[in-house]
Amino acid sequence: MQIDFTSLPVPDAYALMTTSIMPRPIAWVSTISPEGRTNLAPFSFFQGVTANPPTLLIVPVNLRDGRKKDTARNIEQTGEFVVNVVPYALAEQMNATAALLPSEESEFETFGIAQAPSTRVRPPRVAATPIAFECTVHTIVQVGDGPLAASVVIGRIQYAHIADGVLGPDGRPDPGKLDLVGRLGGELYSRTTERFAIKRPDR
Repeated sequence: MQIDFTSLPVPDAYALMTTSIMPRPIAWVSTISPEGRTNLAPFSFFQGVTANPPTLLIVPVNLRDGRKKDTARNIEQTGEFVVNVVPYALAEQMNATAALLPSEESEFETFGIAQAPSTRVRPPRVAATPIAFECTVHTIVQVGDGPLAASVVIGRIQYAHIADGVLGPDGRPDPGKLDLVGRLGGELYSRTTERFAIKRPDR
């Protein structure tokens, strides 16, 4: 199959990308509005950027009517957010927060998700997540315009909360103990419980 993306309808391009670029880690992003309303939403366009300085990126895609999501607006207005990772035990709660709620309604309260205070930023973190990264905005790049366009948000990691129970003997997070979920296409997800190792070639 050959596909010319330059003439592909936007929803078809989105569907092909999300079923080809996978598995994708999930950033469960908590933000707060200038008025103090909390928001919690998942994003699977998410990745680390660099360790110098420590940065990650999330990509809140616009709604199908072209409006920016609450997450993007809150980040633009406050410059802060928290990325919570998603283990299998929290997958159902994470999925619930993908619902489109009115801006004045908090996903933490609506879906009964316990929150914990952050250390360096105002948005709370998910209390049960094994790892949470507190971030401030480094750069925001607008890509495209209208429905399914996006804001590429690069965040500077200021502080991290890591549960002792997910650490391995080397003191670093153990993928088996974390049991994170990744996004595939449509309604499919994967887990980090099945893994294999390949020795890197000598340099």
